Amino acid sequence: MLVSEILDLKGRRVVTIDSEATVKEAAAKLVQNDVGSLPVLDADGRLIGVLSERDVLRLVHHRGEEFGRLRVSDVMTCNPVTCRVDDSVDEVMGLMSERRIAKVPVVEEDSLVGVVSVGDVIKLMYDKVASENRHLMSYIHGDL
Repeated sequence: MLVSEILDLKGRRVVTIDSEATVKEAAAKLVQNDVGSLPVLDADGRLIGVLSERDVLRLVHHRGEEFGRLRVSDVMTCNPVTCRVDDSVDEVMGLMSERRIAKVPVVEEDSLVGVVSVGDVIKLMYDKVASENRHLMSYIHGDL
């Protein structure tokens, strides 16, 4: 299984944010779009970082009221872990586990083309096992 299979199933729409946006704007975008992280793009549309819900919560804890005025570029995770559409899902799952990350941006030739989450990987694996189980049960019961 490849990352491209996940993107084909879930779509390639990605909610992003500009590095010069404020953290308050980023928090609003996270909530409005019901997403857990925002890939951060530079003026040329290249991925330069990621801002997550966890990053925002840490800012609230450490900076209090002033957190909303900070720029995304000041608090984002730089050089995020990424994958490519032709990477295997197993490799990406291992990367997520090893790095303890829940979302991995998918890039092709410096362009962001999607995001793969732990939930996406679990759903793909569950669907595959369920399909195999149905086929085996059909075979056992002589339905084939």
